[in-house]
Amino acid sequence: MSSLAIDRIGLLVTCEPSLGDGPLGLVRDAALVIEGGRVAAIERAGHAAADARLDAGGRCVIPGFVDSHTHLVFAGDRAAEFSARMAGAPYEAGGILTTVAATRAASRDELRALAAARRGQQLRAGITHCEVKSGYALTVDGEARLCALAAELTDDGTFLGAHAVPPEFLGRADEYVALVCGEMLAACRGSVRWVDVFCERGAFDEDQSRAVLEAGRGAGLGLRVHANQLGFGPGVQLACELGAASADHCTYLSDADLAALAGSGTVATFLPATDFATRQRYPDARRAIDAGVRVALATNTNPGSSYTTSMSFCIALAVRDLGMNADEALLAATAGGARALARDDIGRLAPGCRADAVVLDAPAPDHIAYRPGMQLVAATLVGGELRFAAGALGSA
Repeated sequence: MSSLAIDRIGLLVTCEPSLGDGPLGLVRDAALVIEGGRVAAIERAGHAAADARLDAGGRCVIPGFVDSHTHLVFAGDRAAEFSARMAGAPYEAGGILTTVAATRAASRDELRALAAARRGQQLRAGITHCEVKSGYALTVDGEARLCALAAELTDDGTFLGAHAVPPEFLGRADEYVALVCGEMLAACRGSVRWVDVFCERGAFDEDQSRAVLEAGRGAGLGLRVHANQLGFGPGVQLACELGAASADHCTYLSDADLAALAGSGTVATFLPATDFATRQRYPDARRAIDAGVRVALATNTNPGSSYTTSMSFCIALAVRDLGMNADEALLAATAGGARALARDDIGRLAPGCRADAVVLDAPAPDHIAYRPGMQLVAATLVGGELRFAAGALGSA
């Protein structure tokens, strides 16, 4: 089995406190040894034995970002909707149907190419693992097609048939929920790991959301919930009650919501690029963290409310507007995202973990928030394989 050493790392961020200094587990002047696609050891720079070598040139190396909430498979865009919001129009959940129409009209090959291009953008942005949802077809065959395409990109696919009520079921939301829980779930369950529901005014109420989640759990899927994005509601507490891995958005959190999250295994996943693009209030991550809530950051890549694949942008927003410090934001975008996906093999650079690493063109991780909008990803490795390089890195 061949081995690779990323050598001459000025500062290695392991996100494993037991391996180094502080909450980020910092190791200075290090080499990361990779065998069989996994981290084998952390050595002193210049002292690692390996078959091949990648010279980090004194740069900082961090775990790859884990994006635990994305909608990569869609057609069309909603730039006009964004411009209207910037002019003062409110965000409404019903805009999803614009993307549904475009996605239904696209061929499988067109959708595959669009999603693959977005996955390439993620790699350039340092996202080494992502969750991918369906939800832009809202028919049995269409959702099955989207779930199958998501499975080509990740082993963390999510069935989101309960994203919106389609036009053909206008005024018959309960009938649509029955379809989601029955024939649609049966067609999609083999391609995905998770089930999700948009529990929100203008989408699905508490009883409808509970039905979808319980049906998904009965089919062997893990649970995720779009919760409390547009106002206070039942989504967060429903997620905690049913043992969902993650409640996502969490823009509006009551004291009872915080207590439920802190007393459960459910991660609060913040999506600050969404709040930026919709001109919603930002969630108070500081309040959540201080209450003992486990948190994550994700991009929510989608055409209507967060058309970005930049986790660095989300980290900058979290530090600037959500009350997180730079270390907390980086942990939320790496180990936190892994926790939101109930995984312990990614989000850290510790022996035994998958060797998902990002070489930054910077000496320290706080440059991510300090230099927003700048391309700081020099190289991205997934499972020890170089998937993106901005320029030549030394090798031997």
